[in-house]
Amino acid sequence: MATVHPASPEAGPLSGSQSALGRAAEATLAPPTDTGIDLEAAIPKVPTPARRATDPKPLIALDEPSGTLVAPPPAAIKPDPTSHDPEIDRNFATLLATVRANRPSDDLDIIRAAWAFCMSQHEGQKRASGEPYIIHPLEVGQVLAELRMDSTAIAAGLLHDAVEDTDVTTAEISKRFGEQVAHIVEGVTKLDKIKFANREDHQAENIRKMLLAMVTDVRVVIIKLADRLHNMRTLEHLKPEKQQKIARETLDIYAPLAHRLGMGKLRGELEDLAFRYTDPFAYQQLSTEVEALRSEGETFLQKIVTTLEAKLKEHNIAGRVEWRIKRLYSIQQKLADSKIPVDQVYDLLAIRVICNSVQDCYALLGLLHSIWRPVPGRIKDFISMPRPNLYQSLHTTLIADGGHQFEVQIRTEEMHRVAEEGIAAHWKYKASDNVTAKDEARLAWVRQLMEWQREMSDPNEFMSTLKIDLYPEEVYTFTPKGKVVVLPKDASPIDFAYTIHTDVGNTTTGAKVNGRIVPLRTKLRNGDIVEITTQAGHSPSRDWLSFTKSSRARNKIKHWLNEHQRERAIEIGGKLLDREARKYKLSLNKFDEADYLRVAADYGLGTRAELLAGVGFGKYSSRVVLNKLEPGSTLAAEPPPPEAGVGNTLSQMSEAVKRVFFGKGSDSLQVEGQDDLLVYRARCCNPIRGEEIIGYVTRGKGVAVHARSCPNVQNLLYESDRRIQVEWSAPPSEAGAPKADTYPVRLTVLCEDRPGLLKEFTAIIAEDGTNIRSVDSKPTPDGNALVDFVIETVDVRHLNKLTQNLRKVPGVRDVQRIQKI
Repeated sequence: MATVHPASPEAGPLSGSQSALGRAAEATLAPPTDTGIDLEAAIPKVPTPARRATDPKPLIALDEPSGTLVAPPPAAIKPDPTSHDPEIDRNFATLLATVRANRPSDDLDIIRAAWAFCMSQHEGQKRASGEPYIIHPLEVGQVLAELRMDSTAIAAGLLHDAVEDTDVTTAEISKRFGEQVAHIVEGVTKLDKIKFANREDHQAENIRKMLLAMVTDVRVVIIKLADRLHNMRTLEHLKPEKQQKIARETLDIYAPLAHRLGMGKLRGELEDLAFRYTDPFAYQQLSTEVEALRSEGETFLQKIVTTLEAKLKEHNIAGRVEWRIKRLYSIQQKLADSKIPVDQVYDLLAIRVICNSVQDCYALLGLLHSIWRPVPGRIKDFISMPRPNLYQSLHTTLIADGGHQFEVQIRTEEMHRVAEEGIAAHWKYKASDNVTAKDEARLAWVRQLMEWQREMSDPNEFMSTLKIDLYPEEVYTFTPKGKVVVLPKDASPIDFAYTIHTDVGNTTTGAKVNGRIVPLRTKLRNGDIVEITTQAGHSPSRDWLSFTKSSRARNKIKHWLNEHQRERAIEIGGKLLDREARKYKLSLNKFDEADYLRVAADYGLGTRAELLAGVGFGKYSSRVVLNKLEPGSTLAAEPPPPEAGVGNTLSQMSEAVKRVFFGKGSDSLQVEGQDDLLVYRARCCNPIRGEEIIGYVTRGKGVAVHARSCPNVQNLLYESDRRIQVEWSAPPSEAGAPKADTYPVRLTVLCEDRPGLLKEFTAIIAEDGTNIRSVDSKPTPDGNALVDFVIETVDVRHLNKLTQNLRKVPGVRDVQRIQKI
């Protein structure tokens, strides 16, 4: 079972009679109980989270303003921003008080001005619930204030929907509130006015824009997360289908994004709220099970807290004690992964001790191990080795009397704030907007992610990779000298090698893990010491792509393959051209660079190397190129018959392919823009006319045509420059035209083993005018029979008709096409 981290779904909110800060941190989720244990964060008893007495009342909100948007009447902004609703005014006063408490030196005038402008612009707009729309931006501002964001961010949060839902322009925002606010509002503004082809496009583009804006100003994404949090808190009045969509998107994108920024508190609430809608049955069942453990959990934790506080005082270690019950969504994830009951989740109950210094943290860890027995393998030091989202803490799991397990997390005040608020706890906005190198490092992963995704045009591919990069499960490995190397989950020694250096990865021949030789596809685990064996001249293999996990390794392997396959193609192209020249008793030495450039220009190429690579890959005929170099040379004499051996690859392939696959030539396939290419159907999938096809240039052999559904196509698509557009030529239609090409296809029929069945099959095939090349039958252990036919078919329609007729024969169980003959 993996160790639980508070910045991950496993870490829920804490509270306790000894922790005023803990109660304040959880006030937006649930009020503290009189008994000292707060299970409300884990087991909400009402459809929406409980709130503080000073907070605005629970509101009915939608993901987007779903009511009719009424254009606000022009009116001057009042100097004293007040609404027609006293409760809304009180809530705005609470917002100002929160900002004043968290950031005393911040200017509140920009917030007052933004609120006045917000009220005037959104006046008359209603949500489906009938409540004023302005409640939503006000709640977003309150979330930002509780995250200790600066007044600029809060002003932008109040205005974040103004450009989208009113007539206000970004230029007007900039003129009234400054370029910073305008830039943030523009980054947060949703893209609903843009029409996308489908929902995946819409989602991918939203996230892409969010990340791009985030690279320049992280406040954009923090406001976006606050906006999503309030929408999730008020999701109950939407239709179930809409609730499911928004909740699923929250789990897939927004909660992982909060996790990647280290915002554990916000992430935990997003996950629990989304869990309620994505799986209501599991949510209710788990709530009931955890509720049944409430009484025993209260008694146990109170006893532990009392003992621990006494020991802290006895050993003069300053610190305060908090505790928490694991969040429901985190529990559900653990149950799904480990297949255990709720009462066996080892970190269901957790104690947190917040010390004054790092030295006290380590001293307390030793003290705890002297009081209770630690569980082997559950001791984690994230202080000396922080997680990528900068989370730091000491973790240990202890066994109390009676065999009860509980987790203890030890950290300093600063570490605690980082774990709860993440990047919002660190980002300091100065008058000059300068950021430190440490601040820049916090967004390095975003910049790297954008480099990897910049050229991705497929939104499904982008979303898939994005989810992986936003929500990684890292593996901590070590070099023999003790350097830490962080890799994705299930990474291999190849990933490790490329993380060290590109040249190390390219020349890798083997690996040792913990002193033992292992295969290169071995999955690395936490704590593995990895040693890479290299050999000069060794090169990457395409097979490595099947088990590498890191984007860096995959990109480097594909880059090497592309470059060196081209070099090999140039070499082969030169040999093919030289061999063709010898057939006609010509010497290539008579041609200079200008001659090659002249021929290359005919093909739209710029260099001799590109021309030879085209010949080597099979794009251009060596005989045609030779004739262009020396016009009429290939007609000077009848070339000798081809020699036996592997040297005559092109000519042998040409004749063999035409004879085996087409009989009358390759006229049924055409390559876009080319009329002299050798084109052949791949044996792995044996495409026939009417199927969707894709061409792939093979070195020295021409163009292999695959069915788009062929499993091998996915591997071939790694090299996009080798793809080529192919299509089926038009079938002959005029009277007297040659008969249409036929294609060999293998059909396997599973049927009853009875007399006369084979005769019925052959009669049906003959009546259809189809030729049978071969037939074979054999009995199966269950008393049936398998009959294999190799027939000649004209196209997909012809094959489907024949297959349907065979299925109508009494006793036939199934008819399947076998791609490979």
